[in-house]
Amino acid sequence: MTTATDDTRIKDLFKEAMLELLTERRDDFYELFAEALEDVLLVYAIREGEDSEAVSKEEVLRALGGAG
Repeated sequence: MTTATDDTRIKDLFKEAMLELLTERRDDFYELFAEALEDVLLVYAIREGEDSEAVSKEEVLRALGGAG
C-alpha cells in the first residue's frame, strides 16, 4: 500500500522526467504534436465531408485551379 507521500513523489518524478524529455527532445515532440493535430483536423474534415453533397472530380479540380 502506498502512502500519499509516495504518490506525490511519483507524480513529481514523472513531471520532472516529462519536462526533461520536452526540453531535450523539443523537435521530436513538436513533430509528434504537429502530426497528431493534422490527424485530428483530418478527422473533422472527413466528418464534415460525410454530411455534404458529393461533387465530381472535375468540380474539385476546377475549384483547386487545375484542369477539369
